[in-house]
Amino acid sequence: MLDTNTVQQLGEWKTRLEASRKPLVIIDHHTPHPKTESLASLCVIDEVASSTCEIVHRMFKEAGMKPSEDEARAIFLGIAFDTKHFSLANSETFRVASELVDSGVDTKEELDFLSMPMSRSERIARLKAASRVEILKLGEWIAAFSSVASHQASAARALLILGADVAVVGGERNGNLKISLRSSHDFNKKTGVHLGRDIAQPLGESLHGMGGGHLASAGVNCEGKLEEAFKICVELLRKRILG
Repeated sequence: MLDTNTVQQLGEWKTRLEASRKPLVIIDHHTPHPKTESLASLCVIDEVASSTCEIVHRMFKEAGMKPSEDEARAIFLGIAFDTKHFSLANSETFRVASELVDSGVDTKEELDFLSMPMSRSERIARLKAASRVEILKLGEWIAAFSSVASHQASAARALLILGADVAVVGGERNGNLKISLRSSHDFNKKTGVHLGRDIAQPLGESLHGMGGGHLASAGVNCEGKLEEAFKICVELLRKRILG
């Protein structure tokens, strides 16, 4: 299981995974949720890595194997996507990217592939999120909350572009909630808030679900009402930001 913080993110595969008696190996660049980690036979974790695919590339090297051209392309795409087109990359990321180019990766072609136009439904979700947004001021920071039926992560990113420092977008279906959280680099740097550890994980636990993720990107799958989830999220943010 790669780059997946909680088994809740697996959808219908969650039940199959929990029922399986086969070994589970987790490869990730953020700490797995404790409930997920308890299912694993082995965890390969490097929180310093900018992407999970950098860890995969390292495993190729440690095994004395060179990725095929298709494998190198897949690893490069994973790195580029996870680092937001290398805006979150570190020196090791660029070193790995250089080696992948030597393996035959065409960087322009692959980055163009990641820049495919958004679907109509995703564009509509972003517009709906903007039209429904509720704004909350937390000291000097602007928090934006909204709801859409799908594409919550994309909608949260759109609210950041519009000016929010932290965005929380959720969707509710049959009592099940899916919530995406995103924040700006400046917000994380100055507040020290880790969205996955400080907000998503306790939020998920409060609502009988699971949450987690990265410093500036996190998600929650849980039960309940979206209004209640937002209320808990606000209190968690207030506590971390305002004390």
